[in-house]
Amino acid sequence: MSTTPAPRRSLRERKPVAPQSPDDDDDPKPRRKAKQSPIAKKPRKTRKTKDGEDAFDPQQVAKESKIHADNPLFSAQLVCFCAMYIDFQMLDAILNPAAALQSTSEDFLESLDQSPGLALAEIVNLVLRSCGCNESVDADQVVDYDGVVDALDKFTEDLKNQEQTAAYPLTSKLPAFKKFRKSLHEFLDRLITSAASLGSLYTSDLIPTLQAWVIAMSSSQIRSFRHTATFIALELESALCGVAAAVEKEAELSARQREGEKKRRAGKAAAAGNKNLDAKAAEIREHRDKLKEFIKEFIDGVFMHRYRDLDPVIRADCVLALGTWFTKHPAHFLEAAYLRYLGWVLSDPAAPVRLAAVKALDSVYSQSTYAARTLQFTERFKTRLLEMATKDVDAAVRVSTLGVLELLAATALEEDERETVALCVFDAEKGVRRAIGPFVHECWRETVEERLVGRPGMVKDEERARAGVKAFGTVLVQWGARLDEAMEDEEEDETESGEARSSKQKEPSALVGISPEDRLGRAGLVVEALWDHVEAVSDWETLLDVLLLDHSSAEDTSAPARKGKANGKARANDEGLVDEAWRLEEEEETVLIEVLVASLHHAKAVAKKGEEETVTNDITRALIKALPRLLMKHQTDQNRIANVLALPSLMNLDLYLEMRMMTNYTNLWDDIIKQFLSHSQPSVLRSAIGAFQHLLAATSLSNQNNLKMLELEDELSSALRDAVAGREEIEVAGFDEDEVIALGATCARLAELCSTRDMSGWMEEDEGGKQSNAWNIVSALADRGRLGYKEEAFMISQSLQLLTVHVFWKATRLRIVDPEDENEEAPEQAEILDKVKEQRDSLLEKLVEFAVGTQSNTAEAVTRTAFMCLMNLHMVFGPAHQIAAVTLDDEVQFRCAGYVQAEIERYAETLVGPDGAEQDANDGGDDEKENDSGDEEGSDAGAEGKKRKDKGKGKAAAPTKQSVKEVDPNSHTSLLTEYAFIELIVTFVRAIQTGALHVRHTGILLSHYGRLGTTFDHFTKPIVDMLREEGMTKDNGDLVVVVVNQALQEAFTMVLDGVVSDETNAVQLAKHLLPTFILRGAHLAVLKKLDPQYIVQIQTNALSWIAKRIAIYETNSNKKSLRVAITFFRVLVPLLASIQSRDAMKIKAHMDQVLAQAKVEVSATSKVWEPQRAYEKRLAAIMAKDKVAGTKGRKPKASKGDGLTTDEDETDLSEVEKLVEDRASPPPAPRPRPRARPRRPAKTPENVQDDDEDDDQAGPSSPEPPTTPKARPRVRATYKSKAASKSPVKASSRPSPEPEPDAVPSVPSTPRSQSELSDVPDNVPDDAFATPVNQNSRKRSRSMDDDDADDAHSLPAPSPTPAGDMQIRRKRARH
Repeated sequence: MSTTPAPRRSLRERKPVAPQSPDDDDDPKPRRKAKQSPIAKKPRKTRKTKDGEDAFDPQQVAKESKIHADNPLFSAQLVCFCAMYIDFQMLDAILNPAAALQSTSEDFLESLDQSPGLALAEIVNLVLRSCGCNESVDADQVVDYDGVVDALDKFTEDLKNQEQTAAYPLTSKLPAFKKFRKSLHEFLDRLITSAASLGSLYTSDLIPTLQAWVIAMSSSQIRSFRHTATFIALELESALCGVAAAVEKEAELSARQREGEKKRRAGKAAAAGNKNLDAKAAEIREHRDKLKEFIKEFIDGVFMHRYRDLDPVIRADCVLALGTWFTKHPAHFLEAAYLRYLGWVLSDPAAPVRLAAVKALDSVYSQSTYAARTLQFTERFKTRLLEMATKDVDAAVRVSTLGVLELLAATALEEDERETVALCVFDAEKGVRRAIGPFVHECWRETVEERLVGRPGMVKDEERARAGVKAFGTVLVQWGARLDEAMEDEEEDETESGEARSSKQKEPSALVGISPEDRLGRAGLVVEALWDHVEAVSDWETLLDVLLLDHSSAEDTSAPARKGKANGKARANDEGLVDEAWRLEEEEETVLIEVLVASLHHAKAVAKKGEEETVTNDITRALIKALPRLLMKHQTDQNRIANVLALPSLMNLDLYLEMRMMTNYTNLWDDIIKQFLSHSQPSVLRSAIGAFQHLLAATSLSNQNNLKMLELEDELSSALRDAVAGREEIEVAGFDEDEVIALGATCARLAELCSTRDMSGWMEEDEGGKQSNAWNIVSALADRGRLGYKEEAFMISQSLQLLTVHVFWKATRLRIVDPEDENEEAPEQAEILDKVKEQRDSLLEKLVEFAVGTQSNTAEAVTRTAFMCLMNLHMVFGPAHQIAAVTLDDEVQFRCAGYVQAEIERYAETLVGPDGAEQDANDGGDDEKENDSGDEEGSDAGAEGKKRKDKGKGKAAAPTKQSVKEVDPNSHTSLLTEYAFIELIVTFVRAIQTGALHVRHTGILLSHYGRLGTTFDHFTKPIVDMLREEGMTKDNGDLVVVVVNQALQEAFTMVLDGVVSDETNAVQLAKHLLPTFILRGAHLAVLKKLDPQYIVQIQTNALSWIAKRIAIYETNSNKKSLRVAITFFRVLVPLLASIQSRDAMKIKAHMDQVLAQAKVEVSATSKVWEPQRAYEKRLAAIMAKDKVAGTKGRKPKASKGDGLTTDEDETDLSEVEKLVEDRASPPPAPRPRPRARPRRPAKTPENVQDDDEDDDQAGPSSPEPPTTPKARPRVRATYKSKAASKSPVKASSRPSPEPEPDAVPSVPSTPRSQSELSDVPDNVPDDAFATPVNQNSRKRSRSMDDDDADDAHSLPAPSPTPAGDMQIRRKRARH
């Protein structure tokens, strides 16, 4: 038991240290007793803490932490930082934790000099308390180094037997231990430093004693011991490193002093001086040797073992401590022998450990003095650092690694390696993009210096800024090309490895934002990341000036005329000439225009509060002069002009009026209108319309805006009428190629403009009947879709979109008006309604014909557009519309569903994934193996496989392996194809949600779940919600049955036809559909359930369907297709999670019936039938669930023949599903006492042999009919001897008399108890209790009512028995 040394005073009786300045807090020298003022001599016990809840109560802390506070040092830790935590109003000297801990360490050293044994016991007890252990050691035990291990074993056993919490001071969340780690670290550091200054470190047994105990505890199996001892050992090592570094400096100083003394003195005086210096040098060497020994002991005893501990927290502490040692004592630790540990833990699976290693490396490379010692380490682990910076899964690790690589960028990284790191500026993680800023700044600065090399004279700031713009454009183009190559390489790697396309690297959210304003593009990401680091990004004025220059011609710096001076001024910037140092290439200019737009956006976003208007006005003044020149300069480039047209939205247009520059404003309108009428690219049109909207929003300039919009409408009207002038029947008239292109561009402009502005009045304007209105002209152009000209597809598509948008604008004017009310609006509304219906019906007729018509020869693009417009119109005028509702008839709905199915198959052909050519090649190899095996069905199977492959080619021909490498999923064409397909699917789903299409058509989408990518799968979730609502809320379970069965059958048909490789997608679909049957809330509580009869119907329909398929393959001896068909049972397993015992019995009976009718033999041992056996065992488990819960007595052992024990892989159920079923199980009921049954006569050997043959042959022999009981035939349980029932076996495959599908199967009888079986004599055969079955009987099972009546009158209610038990025991009887 620990005792407090007599000479020592308690903590509260000690005199506090006088207040010190902040500079004195870090003084490592010990502070002895000093003369203090009377106020300073006030004893510590007079300190008052807050009363109430914030008061520090040692007893309460001990109670909560279950750690005794009997150790003064341990209590000192608590009191010091708890007093600081509680009271903030007392003097700084009292609240300063450094002062309190320093006095504690000094008092301990005094006690160590006076009573070494008790002091050492106290410090060891501190370690034990820090571990959460309440045991103690005395003065004798602490110095008994041979008994340390035995003492720790005793403490460990006692700690295991105690009721102890998992938390200990280092990991406890209690407020009292909030700063325990920091306080313990500081105490140990001050203790070692003070001991070294006083000499106790070298003369006492302090360190050897701590080493003996701490090193032994660091290998304990108890985590609290191991972690705390490791932490203390690492802190002691860190303190020793600081002392060792100071001793090294002292040795260097002593050596210099000796050299100085030799030079200054000679003779006896020099000898006397050298004698003192030699004595001091000898003492220093002794101290240095002891410190090296202490340091080595901690390294060998603790660090060498714990840096690879199983606990990642301990590993991280070790690595962080190693980084501290590198900083405190680099002369000793900055060697390859220690650096290698950092390299090894860079691949640690725990992110905190890798982060600690990177932080340690940061401290290593920050010491440029020792750079030469790290060269070998850098070359060896540089590749790993690059991998961590670009691909680590933890963002914090990547950020820290980028900081390390920044230190290596100038000396250790090659150019390609620097580009690889710089690509992180486009990373998905925002923190990574920001962390790469300093690294990119270094790369950019070096490029700027390269651009300015060789220029005469001093470089001006303006020239340096322009060269910076050029350098930034250069690196952006290089990095963009490198990023494209990296993405292509990644796609090739995924294709070769067979990974799914969904495993691509995550795109930055800024690139795939929901709204166009949120999507920044690559330039936006760069500007956001480098705004504070690269001047070329934030200096948008210089960027704008460089872009206004004419970069088509460059200055010839070698010409003497260009180097001369005229009137004292250089002619380097003559008009029309651009210096080669900042002349931009075409790609660089394109990129920098994007950077300019993003930079202006970011400048407004980061403007300080109150300065937003000033920044906007500055941008406006610059753009008023620059924007017309940019529009004129880049009007022929579609990509550039689209970005330039985005600049007007950044301007404050009121400045035009304030500065009296209305002419410039009018010219701006004219320039934008000119670009709008000159381009047909959607991006340019959208940018121009965005500029129109911003201009129209300036109310102070409304007169000018309205005038210009009228001019724009007149221009569009003239262009449309001039294009069709002179043609009476536009529907069949001939147009040349230029006219078709002009009409298509005009319709595209009108469609884009009408999508943001109501132009219905303009569309119907006919000047009093003098000319055809735009509606009639565009409608006639749309009628040309019947001709099927591919050249006119774009024009017709835009015409249909324009007509659809016009009808939408007209529909917004409809109002509900009571015809009986005498209101002026009633006649007008009636006229509008009639006009809307007329135009809508006319348009719907065209759309139906073009989208799903049977006689139309429409182009593919027109068909897609017509389908989209058709769905949108029916969504607007759907059943919910109160004025002009319209519905689609069933025939058109089925045609629409068929069109979507065809588009899905068309899109699936373009995908490259695991279901492509390589999978088919593997399947072909399997076919060859089977055909070469010599089976009788080889030829038939090969023929069937060839037919299926030929059929698959017609549906979804897989690309060849050579074409796989040529397809780029990230190419512009592939992305546009994917976008168009997803847009089609979204429109189809929305039409179903709004009621325009019936829910029964959702099956065609569900059947392709998991095949077309995660985006497609995401849009099947609303379908599941709709089905759940139909089944649970609207009581339309029949619809759920139809849709689910259709989806499952079509999904698995693709497996049978070889379109997909295996049943994985179908299984995932079944799991995806599970919420359709049951709705759960918090804690898996069941909120709603689908009627069980519909779930049973889904299962029975699926079983009937697959049984027919299996029968066909069995008849044709097509083993390969049979093997694939049997895997369908895996698809059905997840859907069993929500059924009950009675439903499982119905499904089991139906499965047995359909398999028997199909004359299919289910093998009990073949791996091919493993999915069916797993499905059957799952049913047996559900059937037995309620019955097992009702049994009484001890639970039967699974290893002794319990048929309910199955592998988790066979049932394919998740842990949540098992938990749900366990929660749904009723509470156990008392089991009725088993009744003795008369023994039955044993079977003859002939019958036993027949039973064995039934398992292996399709046609069972027919033995003599045994006598049957008077009641209906029941299945009896059979038993084997104890020796034969050690392991469960598979269920028997013998067909039993099957009831009708709607009838409830009979309940098996209760098995005999173990006591009854023990009375069976040894000479009785194993199959003596087998239940006789008349296999020749073909009696129809009685109805459920008859069975219930018989059970009620003649037979007592038997106790239910698990079906698995019954089947397994029948199997044993045959062996």
